[in-house]
Amino acid sequence: MEIVVRLKRLTSYKDAGVNRRIVEKYHKAIGTLIASTNSNTTGVTVLPIIGHYAGLIEINNGIFALHSDGVGTKVIIAQLLKRFDTIGVDCIAMNVNDIICVGARPIAFIDYIALKSSNNMIVKEILKGLVKGARNANVPIVGGETAILPDIISGVDKTRAFDLAGMVLGKIETREKMVLGNNIQLNDVILGVESSGLHSNGYTLVRKILLSRYSLKDQPSYLSKPLGEELLTPTRIYVKPVLEILEKTSSVPVHGLAHITGGSFTKLLRLNNKMKYCLSSLPPPFGIFKQISADGSISLKEMYRTFNMGIGFCVIAPRDSAHSVCKIFHRHRMSCKEIGTVEGSGTGEVSAILDRKRYVLSR
Repeated sequence: MEIVVRLKRLTSYKDAGVNRRIVEKYHKAIGTLIASTNSNTTGVTVLPIIGHYAGLIEINNGIFALHSDGVGTKVIIAQLLKRFDTIGVDCIAMNVNDIICVGARPIAFIDYIALKSSNNMIVKEILKGLVKGARNANVPIVGGETAILPDIISGVDKTRAFDLAGMVLGKIETREKMVLGNNIQLNDVILGVESSGLHSNGYTLVRKILLSRYSLKDQPSYLSKPLGEELLTPTRIYVKPVLEILEKTSSVPVHGLAHITGGSFTKLLRLNNKMKYCLSSLPPPFGIFKQISADGSISLKEMYRTFNMGIGFCVIAPRDSAHSVCKIFHRHRMSCKEIGTVEGSGTGEVSAILDRKRYVLSR
């Protein structure tokens, strides 16, 4: 009975300890502070696009993109399962999938592994995943750092506790090839590309709901494999098809690219926060998403503003480009279909039609 009562209260990401509105305020405050450093450079022009998927600098007429990210509390699932050879794929994916959203080609990556205690086996296994992900993204790993931080890192036990993050450098040939969302316009279509599951977001809420009911060896009713295997499924890497699309922008123009991560579809506002996006054909909850919703009594609105719901990446493009864009993703064995449209301009809004009812996800 105690478990049931506690689960009913966990109806949102905020209940699990992650308040998106506070995080958004942090981001705005951080943006103001770091902008004050942008004139302290010699020979480098910082492009003012704070709040997008990557930071951009111009050096000798070349545009470079920088981004850093980790994999969140998905590392706890790896520790519980004692399996560490896939989490590196997630680290690569979370970085390269973001940097391509500004039109950049990933050209170099570095990693940072922090451990509670020295464990060469875990480091080697993490590196296996990093190498696999780097090959998938065609990006070289040029360095990294390993730190032993017993007073900072916590986890399931002192021999397996770790955290993992990385940073990626990307390059855009010219300013004209940047994809920043400023060209998004009325009647553009929103194309959604399938995810490989939860990817690496929302795990704080997921763990509190599902690990209160099941062991990682259990196979809940809506899953086709054990829970642990489902939760550790690596994040899909979208680099190859997106770069192929970007190479054809003269014949297949795109106006916006969005990696659907924390905050889910509200991420579209990163591209252009003056437009109204309506997601009218999102997939209904299925598999792991249906399991989370059922066991946690999570509302439809909260599900679609927290999790990717089977759509890991979005392309916003003129309708004339839609067929060609989808064809490229299909050639890379990724499902891609129209999930919505840009309805117009205004103060910025993301809405979704779910069970024939419109929900505003961005508030």
